[in-house]
Amino acid sequence: MKRKVNAIWVGDGADGNGILSAQSGAFNKMPYSFKTRFENDEGVLGTNPEELIAAAHAGCFNMKLSFVLNEAGFNSEKLNTDSVLTFEDGKIILIELYLKAKVPGVTEDKFIELAEDAKKNCPISGALNCDIILHTSLI
Repeated sequence: MKRKVNAIWVGDGADGNGILSAQSGAFNKMPYSFKTRFENDEGVLGTNPEELIAAAHAGCFNMKLSFVLNEAGFNSEKLNTDSVLTFEDGKIILIELYLKAKVPGVTEDKFIELAEDAKKNCPISGALNCDIILHTSLI
């Protein structure tokens, strides 16, 4: 599988801006800039590369966990993961995954074991060079 995303940047680093478009059409001409990356904690002006990595990580982790649960004989009713990425001094240093899950029949210990397996073996986790901490709770 190959996926293509196009990024266009116009201008210098601090005052320039750009747009991102995905082959799938999931986003098209999504704005990003220095302000959306470093000065816009509310996230209303557009996206940034770190936000997209956090989104990819949460989505990949949920999908991987679903498969791991199925292989262990469990079916999740809902996997809800917040991914909080910490970017300091020009480097992604940490991603914390906050998972709330509804999985009938699983014990908490077994669930934690399976969730840790999914975190370790999620393709996005494998592509990242940072600490990844998983917080889990069954609902």
